[in-house]
Amino acid sequence: QTQVTDSGGGSVQAGGSLRLSCLSTEATYSMAWFRQAPGKEREVVARVLSDNPNPYYTDSVKGRFTISQDNTKKRLYLQMNSLKPEDTAMYICALGHSSSLRARDYGAWGQGTQVTVSS
Repeated sequence: QTQVTDSGGGSVQAGGSLRLSCLSTEATYSMAWFRQAPGKEREVVARVLSDNPNPYYTDSVKGRFTISQDNTKKRLYLQMNSLKPEDTAMYICALGHSSSLRARDYGAWGQGTQVTVSS
């Protein structure tokens, strides 16, 4: 069974930075960071595909967040700069086998790491 462990969250002031890390026991076609704020749906933040050098970013994080992988394709990172209060959420690493951006199409999930940005 694939295990996913994510970490790196914390509390920062607006304008600060955090780096999230995800370790998987399996290399999969798609690795993504989702986030979920209280009362809101889970949304994809950024995603990488093993055969596409161009990551996907949701519009609200473009230019501020950078997703990357190591050479094993089992470690995923999310560098988050210029954080805003609206970035506050639980961030969760997920693994998938397609190019889908829908949460329901991802089969393995980390436990999540909380990011809190204060104004």
